Amino acid sequence: MQKVVSKSEILRLVCQCMTKIGTNPKHANQLATLLYCADYRGHYSHGLNRLDMYIKDVETDVTAATGNPVILKEGPSTGLVDGQNLLGPVVGKFAMQLAIDKAKQSGVGWVVANNSNHFGIAGWYAMEASSEGLLGMAFTNASPLLVPTRAVNPALGTNPISLAAPNGQEPFVLDMATSAVALGKVEIQHRRGEPLPPGWALDAQGRGTTDAAVGMQGRLFPLGGPEETSGYKGYGLACLVEIFCGLLSDANWGQHIRKWKTHERKANLNNVAKQLDVDPMKCV
Repeated sequence: MQKVVSKSEILRLVCQCMTKIGTNPKHANQLATLLYCADYRGHYSHGLNRLDMYIKDVETDVTAATGNPVILKEGPSTGLVDGQNLLGPVVGKFAMQLAIDKAKQSGVGWVVANNSNHFGIAGWYAMEASSEGLLGMAFTNASPLLVPTRAVNPALGTNPISLAAPNGQEPFVLDMATSAVALGKVEIQHRRGEPLPPGWALDAQGRGTTDAAVGMQGRLFPLGGPEETSGYKGYGLACLVEIFCGLLSDANWGQHIRKWKTHERKANLNNVAKQLDVDPMKCV
């Protein structure tokens, strides 16, 4: 039997869980809002499904429970942020707000943040900008799960791309992984005991698989699937995000990022936030 859980109850649960282990209450609320937004928008792989991971990261001191991001360097339309190893939603929201402020002043804002962590759905940050009448973009690199075209082992993250554009009451929102699917969707299929659609995952020999248990080993096709269906395009987009994120911010990149759901060292991920004022004359 299905039961509808209220927004207030979801926020209370997440905040209580995170503050119980020492997380700054404001940070806990930012995480709770993100997870609720993911579930509300149908991204169940990135909603409450992910709460255990954030708890584990803070409990093991792999992610900092308190503190504030620091601006290392900035110009009229650019910024470099040290996330201080805080929760990804805290770092991402800070970088996004900085980019929003710069876009309102100069027409464009481009901010990169290193020393960050898993930040959930990229669309949440892009929509922060669109809600203020801006074009918002958000990217992040991630633990290596994507197997490049003609390869066998994962070398890149799911490396999502997001754009939100204001459009009256409801913005246009693109929020997608550059892998064929996020690993969380494989997890959900595995929990349900259901097979994977073809083109989602590979086995250890580099062959496509529909076995969810095998898919949980963490070898995902790039967006497009195998080479025959243009998977190299997704591979290329994942590389684009990696250049924007890991290389541009001097954070970890590719196979240098810790493996998915391991807690022996900090992730040092990078998040990128970019905003454009919708008045084109401010960008000339």
